[in-house]
Amino acid sequence: MPRVLVVDDDPMVCVAIEVCLQRQGFEVTIADGGEAGMQALEASDFDVMLIDVFMPHMRGFESIRTFHERRPEVPIIAMSGYAFANTDREPDLLRMTIELGAACCLRKPFTPNALLTSVNECLTKPIQSARLSKR
Repeated sequence: MPRVLVVDDDPMVCVAIEVCLQRQGFEVTIADGGEAGMQALEASDFDVMLIDVFMPHMRGFESIRTFHERRPEVPIIAMSGYAFANTDREPDLLRMTIELGAACCLRKPFTPNALLTSVNECLTKPIQSARLSKR
C-alpha cells in the first residue's frame, strides 16, 4: 500500500485528499503545516508527498526545498490555489517549485482524477519527469 504524506494547513483540503486517496488504497498521513510535515517525514517513510505552497510558519517553497534535500528519492507534488500568475509578466510561482525539487504541480481546486493521476505518475515515473497538472 503506497504511503502519502499530505502537508497543508487547510483541514478541509486535507480531509478531501485523505478520503480520495484512502478510497483508492493509499495510506495517508496528514501534517498541519511544514514543521509537522518535517516531523512526520523523520518518523516514517513515504512514497509521495503533497505540499501546499502557501502555509504559515514554514512556507511551502522552504518546505519543498527542505523535504527534497532530506528525501530526494521521494517525489513531491506541489499544490496551491494562489500560485499562478494573472498576467504574462508575473512569474508562475507554482512552476517555480519544480526548480526546488517538486516532481509535479497541482493547481487548486483540482479534481480527484487529477490528484490520482499525479500521485500515480509520481509512483511510476522517475522524479526528473516533472509536469504541471490542470484541473
